[in-house]
Amino acid sequence: MKKIFNWRVLLGISLIALSGIIYYFHFTIFHDPHHIFIYLIGDIAFVPIEVLMVTLIIHHVLEVRAKKALMKKMNMLIGAFFSDTGTELLNIFSSFDPKISDLSSRLNIERSWKDKRYKETFAYLSTYSFNVEIKEDKLNCLSEFLKSKMQFLLSLIANPNLLEHESFTDVLWSVFHLAEELASREDLGALPKADFEHLLVDIKRAYKTTSVQWLSYMKHLRDDYPYLY
Repeated sequence: MKKIFNWRVLLGISLIALSGIIYYFHFTIFHDPHHIFIYLIGDIAFVPIEVLMVTLIIHHVLEVRAKKALMKKMNMLIGAFFSDTGTELLNIFSSFDPKISDLSSRLNIERSWKDKRYKETFAYLSTYSFNVEIKEDKLNCLSEFLKSKMQFLLSLIANPNLLEHESFTDVLWSVFHLAEELASREDLGALPKADFEHLLVDIKRAYKTTSVQWLSYMKHLRDDYPYLY
């Protein structure tokens, strides 16, 4: 019963009762039900239009503005990620890529790039293999780097606004998972074949998500912060 008769229901009943009382006083003073019903029906007829304007139009506009403001804040976090961790991580990943010359030539962004060129590059990244060839002893360097960035990654993951940015969330989880997988193995120089192949899959996933997010961030800088771009 308490859930049914909460304060919202009681407030609604009170407002309807107050309206009825006011109409009653109007009738007792002027004795003009015709006038009352003309305005009552007119007001009721306007309710659907008011719902349309407030709920579907004004609310949508405010929601879009709020989402844009949130995305700007999220892009600041993405910028902090690449400044602190992401750019160096891409450098490490690229050193494991036997076809990095092909990839780097396609990601050699210039000031003149238009939307079409970005679209073509995103399509290229979606088909690029992101294969890595890495010797076991080099995994230690990657592991130590990620270990030094764990607190920073945790602080980003703890941000509740990340739920609004799915692609960046995928980046953080893939990088964080890779860091955990590397940290959970004591001797990276003597891994069983199955463990080594599993780590290669994790590296490939983090390499791809970070690269795509980096390109997206560059496009954001071009559009919103050309002086940084």
